[in-house]
Amino acid sequence: MALREISSLEKYLGLKKPNKYSTQGDKKVPVLQNNNGPPLVGLGTIASHLVKEAKRPNLLGDSAESRAVVQQWLEYRVTKLDGCTKEDTKAILKDLNLYLQDKVYMAGNQFTLADTFMYFGIHPIIVDLSVQEKEQYVNVARWFDHIQRCPGVRHHLPPLVVLRNRIYTSKHH
Repeated sequence: MALREISSLEKYLGLKKPNKYSTQGDKKVPVLQNNNGPPLVGLGTIASHLVKEAKRPNLLGDSAESRAVVQQWLEYRVTKLDGCTKEDTKAILKDLNLYLQDKVYMAGNQFTLADTFMYFGIHPIIVDLSVQEKEQYVNVARWFDHIQRCPGVRHHLPPLVVLRNRIYTSKHH
């Protein structure tokens, strides 16, 4: 999964020269075979490197604080989302729903790498939710729908219907 996400990131960033990747260990941690030095290991490390290579530093955050928040969400993605159990998903969705209550993006007021990789990580969870379950996590659903509509983000993933459009409340029927 991580290698497909990295490939999608390369396309999104417009990187023309394909890199050589492999995985290591049981968790299939991605490894970038770097010509200019030692291999780079880990999703966040490789993604940050590609963003710098593409000269798109804004995707890593526009201040020291937002850069730290982006790194925090990349770490959260790898440690909490990847390999989470069915029981973990409700707690994760509840926490994310609360966090996104007053936010458009994961790290402030601009789209960052955190949005891309949290979207990739949460996609399999959202796929398995019923419409009613998605409505319980309205902030996550709103954020998810917004990110999947950002040009170039969804390369290898199908679009999902997240929220039903409500014209009238049930009181009017």
